[in-house]
Amino acid sequence: MSSRTNFNELLEAGSHFGHLKRKWNPAMAPYIFTEKNGIHIIDLNKTVAKIDEAANALKQIAKSGKKILFVATKKQAKDIVADKVKAVNMPYVTERWPGGMLTNFATIRKAVRKMASIDKMATDGTFDNISKKEKLQISRVRAKLETNLGSIADLTRLPAALFIVDISKEHIAVAEAKRLNIPTFAIVDTNSDPNAVDYAIPANDDASTSIALITSIITKAIEEGLAERKVDKETAAAEEKEGTSKTSRDEAEDLAQGAKFKSSEEEGAVGVAKKTTTGARKPRTGTKK
Repeated sequence: MSSRTNFNELLEAGSHFGHLKRKWNPAMAPYIFTEKNGIHIIDLNKTVAKIDEAANALKQIAKSGKKILFVATKKQAKDIVADKVKAVNMPYVTERWPGGMLTNFATIRKAVRKMASIDKMATDGTFDNISKKEKLQISRVRAKLETNLGSIADLTRLPAALFIVDISKEHIAVAEAKRLNIPTFAIVDTNSDPNAVDYAIPANDDASTSIALITSIITKAIEEGLAERKVDKETAAAEEKEGTSKTSRDEAEDLAQGAKFKSSEEEGAVGVAKKTTTGARKPRTGTKK
């Protein structure tokens, strides 16, 4: 299978630029190619391999019908990630990470339900019976909830995986996922620890072009997984329908054969009865001596 990207594509996107040498994390040493002008250069051949590994794993998660939560709250990543992820209908967090988002998921769900109840109030006429001030306060609460939690409104259970841009900034999300044994995928720069996540993609997590390229590859893999899931479901439904119709035909044939056999048995029984009646001796009517 060919790679989802190549060396030149990543080079053009600027994915090879790391941080200053003095800011590096020694755990990133295996992924650093060289140092130039005091800046570490990432080995893009390893990046290609890691992207393929992460994309294939996420494709399988998407194929199983589970949700993948994207986390990118840094300025240069938030809009890119939001646009790419909306296309595959996955939840994402691009504003402040709500503390306890995973470890205290029940409370987060309550806040989401509150948002839904406010929407219901607006449609069922409750808003017409409250004062203008109360209406304004409720609208402000709704707007705040929408900003922080609107993108995860469809997340009814804990996600099956997290995809993170910049694990140093999103360290709380990483810690919560680790505590709950949720697999983590991340773009990891030279100033971060790749061992903190399950699938690390060594690349520049500050350049918008680098983030856009890698996020596009990941979302495309998820889209493939969802498409395969749809095909599998359609095939299974067709097979089930075919199996049902075949069973019905078999049952009809069995019934027909049973009726035929029963008819033959009845005919045989009638024949035997006739023979018995014909062959039976009439009793003698003798006279006494």
